[in-house]
Amino acid sequence: MRFYLSFQTFFVAEMLRSSLIFARNMSSSVSREIIATKNAPGAVGAYSQAVKIGDTLYVSGSLGLDPSTGNFVSENVGEQTHQSLKNIGEILKAAGTSFSNVVKTTILLADINDFATVNGIYAEYFKAPYPARAAYQVAALPKAARVEIEAIAHVGEITEKKSSL
Repeated sequence: MRFYLSFQTFFVAEMLRSSLIFARNMSSSVSREIIATKNAPGAVGAYSQAVKIGDTLYVSGSLGLDPSTGNFVSENVGEQTHQSLKNIGEILKAAGTSFSNVVKTTILLADINDFATVNGIYAEYFKAPYPARAAYQVAALPKAARVEIEAIAHVGEITEKKSSL
């Protein structure tokens, strides 16, 4: 009986402590910063080039547009992919981070048959350990683009851990 009461007391105390920690974390605020650079094309809609929340950077979908003209560098999917990734690189730089800190990307393709071409170019910008990634064919992209790429990155130092797999 004594052990049961001690455990019950411990359990109630632990629940109270956890609730206080949760409440403290819920009331804390985090900073939001809008990232914008003239070295990448401006948004083609009502959105920002990137938003930094705390130490996480969310880069909006990037098209293969030349930042100086606002036009596609080419109709070629390979050239659009290079330019899209260059634009992302400029946004990452403006936020104080780089391709090595990207943790997730999403690639939107007008034609899934372009996947191999895009994947080959993508590998020129991202080195192992690669970010998590998804790729989809979509019905259409803004301005009739062939490819659009978005990214999520960490701003700050990343320490690599070895997987146990």
